[in-house]
Amino acid sequence: MSIKSAVTISLVKEAEGGPFVFWHNLAAACAKAAELGYDAVEVFAPNADAIPVDELRQLTQQHNLKVAAVGTGGGWVIHKWHLSHSDAASRDNAKNFIRSIIDTGGQLGAPAIIGSMQGRFEGEVSQEQAKGYLRDALNELGEHAKTAGVPLVYEPLNRYESNLMNRAEDAVTFLGTLDTDNVVILADLFHMNIEEGTIADGLRTYGKHIGHVHFVDSNRRPAGCGHMDYSAIASALREISYDKYASAEAFPWPDSDSAAKATIDAFNQYLA
Repeated sequence: MSIKSAVTISLVKEAEGGPFVFWHNLAAACAKAAELGYDAVEVFAPNADAIPVDELRQLTQQHNLKVAAVGTGGGWVIHKWHLSHSDAASRDNAKNFIRSIIDTGGQLGAPAIIGSMQGRFEGEVSQEQAKGYLRDALNELGEHAKTAGVPLVYEPLNRYESNLMNRAEDAVTFLGTLDTDNVVILADLFHMNIEEGTIADGLRTYGKHIGHVHFVDSNRRPAGCGHMDYSAIASALREISYDKYASAEAFPWPDSDSAAKATIDAFNQYLA
C-alpha cells in the first residue's frame, strides 16, 4: 500500500484567509484535484448540514476521488465552542456539532478531524481538568465514530493554538489513557515543525497511531515553498508503514491552482 494524496476545500466564509487550498466551489475544486492527479479531497464546512452528501458523492464518483476527511473547526471559528470549555453547555454544543459531522462524514467513508475544537485550558479550568474534559469527549465521540464506520482523528496543535498537547510523545501518552480504541492521530507537519526536535523522530513516535497527515511546508505554504526536509519525513513515514492520506492543508499561495500543483509535485517527488 502506498500513501494517497488529498487536497483541502473550505466552505467556511468565516475562515477566509486560512490555510485551505480551494475555497467555496466543490465542483471546480474536485475537477481541478482530479486533473492534477489527486486521490481525494478533504472538506472543511461550517456545519454538517453544509456538507452536500449527494453532490459530493456524485462529484467524487465522477472524478474518481474519495473524501479523505471532514473538518470540525467551523464549530470553533463560527461559534467559539470547544471540548475543554469551563461551561458545560458549550462543551455539549461542541460535542453535538462534532457528532453530526461524524455522521455526515461517515456517509462518505470520511473520518472527522478534531483540531481547534479541542480547545485549551484557561481561567478556572486547570490543564488536568481540560484534559479530563477532552478525554471524556474523545471516548464518547470515538465510540460514536465507530458506529459510523470511521475512526475519529485527533490533531495535536502547536503551542500558539492550544496548550493541551503539542508534542508527539504527549499525544501518544494521552491516547493510552482513552477507553476507546477508535481515535487516531493527525500528524500535521506545520505544527510538528514548531514543536518537535525533528519531524521525522516525531513521526516515529506517533508510529502506528497516525491516521492522517497534513502535508504542508514550514510556513504553512504549499509543500516545497518553505524549508521542510521532506526526504527525512518520507523515510520516517516509510519506516512506520504509513499508507493513508497526505493532505494539503496549506495557504492558497500564490493562488489555489498553483498551491494544488506545487503540493502534488512535492507529493509525487517524495511520497508517491
